[in-house]
Amino acid sequence: MKEDFLQYLWQYQLFDTTNLKTTSGDSLEILNPGTLNHDAGPDFFNAKIKIGKTIWAGNIEIHYNASEWNKHKHQNDESYNSVILHVVKNNDKTILNANKQEIPTLIMPVDEKLLSNFNTLKNNPVFPACTPYLHFVPQFTIKHQINRATIERLERKTVDILLLAERTNNDWASVLYQLLGKYFGAKTNVQPFEMLTQNLPLKYLAKHKNNLLQIEAMLFGVAGFLEQTPETADEYYLSLQKEWSFLAAKFNLKPLPLTLWKFSKMRPANFPTIRIAQFAGIIYHSSKLFSKILEQKEITQIKTFLSVKPSDYWDTHYQFSKTSIKRKKIPGEQFINTLLINVVIPIAFAYGQYTGNEDLKNKALVWLEQLPAENNTVIKKYKKAGFQIETAFVSQGLLTLYENYCKKLNCLNCIIGHQIIKKI
Repeated sequence: MKEDFLQYLWQYQLFDTTNLKTTSGDSLEILNPGTLNHDAGPDFFNAKIKIGKTIWAGNIEIHYNASEWNKHKHQNDESYNSVILHVVKNNDKTILNANKQEIPTLIMPVDEKLLSNFNTLKNNPVFPACTPYLHFVPQFTIKHQINRATIERLERKTVDILLLAERTNNDWASVLYQLLGKYFGAKTNVQPFEMLTQNLPLKYLAKHKNNLLQIEAMLFGVAGFLEQTPETADEYYLSLQKEWSFLAAKFNLKPLPLTLWKFSKMRPANFPTIRIAQFAGIIYHSSKLFSKILEQKEITQIKTFLSVKPSDYWDTHYQFSKTSIKRKKIPGEQFINTLLINVVIPIAFAYGQYTGNEDLKNKALVWLEQLPAENNTVIKKYKKAGFQIETAFVSQGLLTLYENYCKKLNCLNCIIGHQIIKKI
């Protein structure tokens, strides 16, 4: 048994709370167990208890062994002087706070059946651990946990987006530009794409928004693709190079090392040259894109903003000066959905948070429900376990469950695990 299990029992009061007494023999009544603290400091804040005839308000600290109070140096920490009750499983030592006052102690009566249920769940080798016991859990409880995880995911992304907005002086068009760039890089080229958008401010591209060749020249130039003239250089490449020479001097732009970009073990459709060309097409065709996104009611309209064909040159090329079979290089539906899920919807939600616009935040959630679920290895595991996964709203929630709960066996903080521990 670990401390987190005792915290769980205290949080949900899953023990016999009648006829409680402190180790000194005083009667104890729990009026409010308090709020679990996930940061430094006592385990539960703002609790209220009654010892004898006196009502106490303050904090609760929980340990398996009472001696852990001293082991963790709480006896020297004045922030623990607010503790009104020390809850333990094993009272192996009388403890004092920094004022040398003895703290009332409760030996928690643990329900061994609950402990057995928890260990059964935690030690289950199947993933997710709750798979054999889901029939104990009502569907509305499962749905509630997934919904909560989806919101948790968006709120976490909102923190990062607001920090990015702060770094750009709340230029939200630039925030969108940088986030789109990040996800155009996917996993393999995310770093150079981030460096590209950081080293090429959107305001420079905006000054040439009506000239696709110049937009491409700046993007390919800063990316480092126009520094060396190959023997097979064609007219398009030379035109880009000429524009780059002029624009680099105009805006004092510097190229990134070409070695940052990865081509190996990639499908040609994902080559960084194709992604940069597609990115340029979106910038060229979607003036005031951020404002347009916020104005839309349906996610389908935003898809058209991202379904942009790059310049005709790329119909017959995947790389410079190397011809290929003619094929339009419009971003695929799965890639566009990735941009919507990871860029468009989070930035709309974050902007709603920034402006206090709850309608915009709710619209972002509706957009998630309008998109199909992702189909990666994690989602496949949950499908195999019997989870119903039809929309991106659900798959995003399950990705958070995987990262923050299931992978870490953090069942005590999951309401699905909570239901199972009480029932199996």
